[in-house]
Amino acid sequence: MNILLKTIDAHVAGQPLRLIVEGFPNPVGPTMLTKQRWLTKHHDGLRRLLMLEPRGHTDMCGAVLTEPVETGSHAGVLFMNTQGFGLVSIDGVIGVVTVALEKGLLQVADETDIRLDTPVGTVRAMATREGDRVNQVSVVAVPSFVSVPRVDVKLGARDVSLDVAFGGDFYVIIDSETAGVPILPSYVPALSALGMEIAGVVESRVNVSHPELSHLRGLHGTIFTGLPHADDADLRSVTVSVNGQVDRSPGGNGTAAVMSVLDAMNLLPVDRPFVHESIIGTSFEGRIEQRILVGETSAIVPSVTGAAWITGDHAFVLDARDPVGHGFLL
Repeated sequence: MNILLKTIDAHVAGQPLRLIVEGFPNPVGPTMLTKQRWLTKHHDGLRRLLMLEPRGHTDMCGAVLTEPVETGSHAGVLFMNTQGFGLVSIDGVIGVVTVALEKGLLQVADETDIRLDTPVGTVRAMATREGDRVNQVSVVAVPSFVSVPRVDVKLGARDVSLDVAFGGDFYVIIDSETAGVPILPSYVPALSALGMEIAGVVESRVNVSHPELSHLRGLHGTIFTGLPHADDADLRSVTVSVNGQVDRSPGGNGTAAVMSVLDAMNLLPVDRPFVHESIIGTSFEGRIEQRILVGETSAIVPSVTGAAWITGDHAFVLDARDPVGHGFLL
């Protein structure tokens, strides 16, 4: 028996996004977290089918729209990659909103107040468009904060200092010059290997957990930061997940986490947006919308603005006779 799944593919500042629009089950549960767990238990094979080779690749990301769980929300959204289902992706929200509006999948009265439910709460987005084209999407991120400042670790012969920050996921944030690897595409294998090593060292030494949300714990990856290449950018960075996946975009969650570190150091621009450059030269803009406390920790509520482009409409099938059709990774 053949399985048919339809998707609309896009990229967000270079980061791939595969939005599933047909053939995926409607997840069961009263909250987005229970919906996510239901999909993980009952239909993780469909995630693998779309994210892994031969239909996806190591750095593939995806999403699926669901019914909302909160009054006033327009939809729910669950994100996924090759490792499993994620909690929230700001890149993903930018892509999902762009695709959903341009393709008529999401009907909203006010495109400046779009509300999407995620496993970490309701996320607000604002779209600006010109005709049928969505030019950019701004997403109000979750409260972001420095979780563990100035962690001193040894990397080979190097003694380095780094921070752990939260922006929807937990990240180690380290200066690339200190780490000894430049943020260039030709150094992606070295960045990937070192990023995984750093995350492993920090996880073994630091208890990484959210002060209010008990299901948010553990590192998502390592962010290497450095001087920008573009004249109008403030910072260049690349995010490496704990499994070695490398972001093409500046990283939406990563932008929020980096902003929290820069704000704690009084290094964020106050009279203009923070321009965050990726390893391939694309950029996001960030602004501080609010200052709050998360538990007893000072936090910012940032917004992140970026653009997405649709790259194709796809119909994927699974032939039961295909020996590798369910997915694999090298």
